[in-house]
Amino acid sequence: MTDRNYLQNLRTPTKENPLRILMSACLTGVMCGYDGTANGEYPSALKLLNYNTVKIIKFCPEEFSFGSPREMCDIHGGTGLDVLNGKAKLLSESGKDWTEGIIKASEKMLEIALAEKVELAVMMDISAACGSQVIYNGNRFAENKVYQIGAGVCAAQLMRNGIKVISQRDYGSLEILYSKMDNQHKIDSSKIDHHETEWYINYFKTE
Repeated sequence: MTDRNYLQNLRTPTKENPLRILMSACLTGVMCGYDGTANGEYPSALKLLNYNTVKIIKFCPEEFSFGSPREMCDIHGGTGLDVLNGKAKLLSESGKDWTEGIIKASEKMLEIALAEKVELAVMMDISAACGSQVIYNGNRFAENKVYQIGAGVCAAQLMRNGIKVISQRDYGSLEILYSKMDNQHKIDSSKIDHHETEWYINYFKTE
């Protein structure tokens, strides 16, 4: 669940002192996805690139450790935090154990975030590395694939070190962010975050 109070209390950035945002590289159009593409186009994230009051730091943890193109991967036995704590594993679609590689990637992402003094991370939803609210529970190619509430390994690494993370599908939170970077932006109150969607509420029975 996103922390809108944190977003509302972010400082007002300027051209000289822009807001520092770490983003999953694929969301910015970098061809680092598992299939060598950018995993599609996400206007909500790409919009951030248009502001001159933001500094975007791009990083793809999966490409860092496994290259691109590569197999897809998912967490087995828990969430990203469980992987960091040694209680779950990250496996490729063919069953290779990529746990060590993803932990190293998460450490590199954290290193970059701290060096750049990032104030927020915007990361790819549902990814086993970058997901912030929802990830697959086991193999996404299973006949009855299952989702779980939780963060991917790299998002969890950032979160447990005090860095706030939202996804490109947290449209309500992004509206607040746009307004911080452009004081002419009028927040669209009809926009909602992923955890507020009908799919999320029905799937996880949160209401």
